[in-house]
Amino acid sequence: MSSENSFDARAELEIGGRKYEYFRLEALQSSYDVARLPFSLKVLLENLLRNEDGVGVRREDVEALATWDAKAEPSKEIAFTPARVILQDFTGVPCVVDLAALRDAMADMGGDPAAINPLVPVELVIDHSVQVDAFGSAQAFRINAEKEYERNGERYAFLRWGQTAFEGFKAVPPDTGIVHQVNLEYLARVVFDSEGVLYPDTLVGTDSHTTMINGLGVLGWGVGGIEAEAAMLGQPMSMLIPRVVGFKLTGELREGATATDLVLTVTQRLREHGVVGQFVEFHGAGIANLPLADRATIGNMSPEFGSTCAIFPIDAETLRYLEFSGRSPEHVARVEAYGKAQGLWHDADSEEATYSETLELDLGDVVPSLAGPKRPQDRVSLTEAKASFRMALDGFLPEADECDEPLEETFPASDPTAPRYVKHEPPGEEAGAGTGGVQVAERTSVKLPVTLADGTETELDHGHVVIAAITSCTNTSNPSVMIGAGLLARNAVERGLSSKPWVKTSLAPGSKVVMEYYEQAGLIEPLEQLGFHLVGYGCTTCIGNSGPLPEEVSEVVNEHDLAVVSVLSGNRNFEGRINPDVKMNYLASPPLVVAYAIAGTMDIDLLDEPLGHDSDGNDVYLNDVWPSSEEVGRVVEEAVRSEMFQRSYGEVFDGGPEWNALEVPEGERYAWSESTYVRRPSFLEDIPREPTERGDIEGARVLAVLGDSVTTDHISPAGSIKPGSPAALYLEEHGVERSEYNSYGARRGNHEVMVRGTFANIRLRNLLAGRDDLVGGLTLKLPKGEQMPIYDAAMRYAGEGTPLVVLAGKEYGSGSSRDWAAKGTNLLGVRAVIARSFERIHRSNLVGMGVLPLQFADGESVESLGLTGEEEFSITGIENGEAKRVTVRADGKEFTATVRIDTPKEIQYFQHGGILPFVLRQLLERT
Repeated sequence: MSSENSFDARAELEIGGRKYEYFRLEALQSSYDVARLPFSLKVLLENLLRNEDGVGVRREDVEALATWDAKAEPSKEIAFTPARVILQDFTGVPCVVDLAALRDAMADMGGDPAAINPLVPVELVIDHSVQVDAFGSAQAFRINAEKEYERNGERYAFLRWGQTAFEGFKAVPPDTGIVHQVNLEYLARVVFDSEGVLYPDTLVGTDSHTTMINGLGVLGWGVGGIEAEAAMLGQPMSMLIPRVVGFKLTGELREGATATDLVLTVTQRLREHGVVGQFVEFHGAGIANLPLADRATIGNMSPEFGSTCAIFPIDAETLRYLEFSGRSPEHVARVEAYGKAQGLWHDADSEEATYSETLELDLGDVVPSLAGPKRPQDRVSLTEAKASFRMALDGFLPEADECDEPLEETFPASDPTAPRYVKHEPPGEEAGAGTGGVQVAERTSVKLPVTLADGTETELDHGHVVIAAITSCTNTSNPSVMIGAGLLARNAVERGLSSKPWVKTSLAPGSKVVMEYYEQAGLIEPLEQLGFHLVGYGCTTCIGNSGPLPEEVSEVVNEHDLAVVSVLSGNRNFEGRINPDVKMNYLASPPLVVAYAIAGTMDIDLLDEPLGHDSDGNDVYLNDVWPSSEEVGRVVEEAVRSEMFQRSYGEVFDGGPEWNALEVPEGERYAWSESTYVRRPSFLEDIPREPTERGDIEGARVLAVLGDSVTTDHISPAGSIKPGSPAALYLEEHGVERSEYNSYGARRGNHEVMVRGTFANIRLRNLLAGRDDLVGGLTLKLPKGEQMPIYDAAMRYAGEGTPLVVLAGKEYGSGSSRDWAAKGTNLLGVRAVIARSFERIHRSNLVGMGVLPLQFADGESVESLGLTGEEEFSITGIENGEAKRVTVRADGKEFTATVRIDTPKEIQYFQHGGILPFVLRQLLERT
């Protein structure tokens, strides 16, 4: 490993009788106070020392980080070189597609295709393709796994080809686990040993929840697929030295509060504080009271509060987890020795680092909570869940509905200092009238009969929970909340309770280890008695793979426009994400998911109203079935064993018979076919050897006018493919039956499908010309104002040679790090996006696809400037991407916008038309 080593930092470290080389941070201490740097910045500083080459990383870059000003706004650029890349299959397939297409492009230019090869370890986990078609039976896992292979065989065969064609690329087959949990339990190194050189494990991933690994002391975050591809090809990532927010934890969680409650509290606090684009680092005595799984749960939610990462330091708990999850004693010893030698170790005597800002939370203040009905940061304590639901309900109801008489009730607020769930006596006449009471708003109610497939006759109403899903890496990595759910199920079954018949229940663990410890604890049977059968190992409900509701339930919901609810132990609950039939979505801990499946409605006070009745007709309350923290801890200790991890991951890359039976193409270049799953992308065809100058934009039209908080879930194709949509018509033209549409996620390797689904989310509202009826991917084709799908309009504009712009509000592009939100924007012909503010990942991805991100001046917006979107736009002064500001003219209106190309490296990407053409031309020079 070459380094200029201008600070004489290269040194030897002996561990267990073996000598290693490392780049010693203490070598800088005599000149700079690096000991007080935050943990995360020490990791970045080591990265610079080790990769100092005088070009990409210079001596002054090291000094800039060593002299970090905690209070300064980010302005100094550094180059970060991640040690590895991790992919999930939805976002990973297009990465491998692009690598295969780059090989073709390299050959077209006369270069060596084999030069296109990952230069760092790349691991892909197939976890996003399983869908909950079957549920509520012992056959659900087998049926869903079979359907997964039926739907995705072409994609999986392509990934198996990638395993053989690309060096340093490995794929974890389906039905193994969720990418972040596999990363945590098996793939993470914490400290790398590369040919005798030790250095911190760092990574980027194509899923925004890559930050889950921060709980293990590993610095990494989610990036777009195009950035990940550049990292795979050896390109360092340009970034501004960030601000670091220190979050001090003290105390310990009270009885009845779970890791989920903690993470929802942290999410709310940090989103309110504002940490977008910043590092968040946890420290303080309270860390010692958080098991590794709880830390990972917090790290997982970093995208929900907007930070780049949310990291914990290396400490004794890190070592305990590594050993427990099956890492070798030698590996654990290296982590401990290296962490202590580099000042990366945290214990009770550790000196507090210097931070840009600090927050503090006493863990004892955390109370049982949910978040919803449409954003992860909208936390509500369980004591107020019913009142909050009723207040939110009106916003999800149809304008006119024949309903029963509204019901008004009051109930006393539960004591927030209670040691755990407490059943209160029924309220007296004064309840809610004075202090300590919570007024419950009136609500609209309907009673709609429905006959289920098994003949059960029941009723549906607004607020009924139709999906209760234990799902997502956020919580299924955490034995305490998973065991808690199983114990609650056991207690509920013993009291004669059952899930309501209209609830679609599912259990999708993050790894096979979960089912092993459930079996050891005897908790599989009670969970199954409540309908929580294993449906698959992978991301399901949290990413929109909830599968369809039972047909008879879906028909009533849609015919009467019911505002029904999902409750899931996930991290995302944006509108339109979970299921197209479900309007209101709540995040909750796994035990609460089970509780709401039993209750069957969100319109209940779980602390004061009974969940149901036992066989004698007696009321059964949540407090009666909620397991104590002592019991949860005891069962975790008895049931979760180290050998389970070793057994589960012993042959992790081998796969089962279905995986090994796939027909795999051969050769270093992929043999493209007429597949509707995998196609050579058009943006990597006909690339000139030299880039053309990016000039001004003239005669542009507005494709969409969007409001605040438009997420990449709104922009990027996701979920099911709607019949009659442009994507569906394309598939039908290629002989695909409606039953075989599959999802946008499964077809991410086909740009023709994906571009047709961009901006097509059913909840997306296009405010062009002041309209509020342009929803679900509709726009007006100007100048005549013809209403049509966005894709159709974009193709008409392309035929006319008309460039396009998008206008947007605040926090444009928040949400998952989806490369197709940027790729689709590019392929639709959008040259620029003008927004009030951008989320970090999407702004970077736009630049990475050659789309110009512009920001309105402070205080200015579409509304303040009187823009309707019907104007013809010109953007001048771009200066090939080097301008700081540009002039925008729109039919007589004129304003100045800031160019959000934030680093010199991004300028290069923009000038080349994106990251991939830049990398291709760089590699071509070397061949």
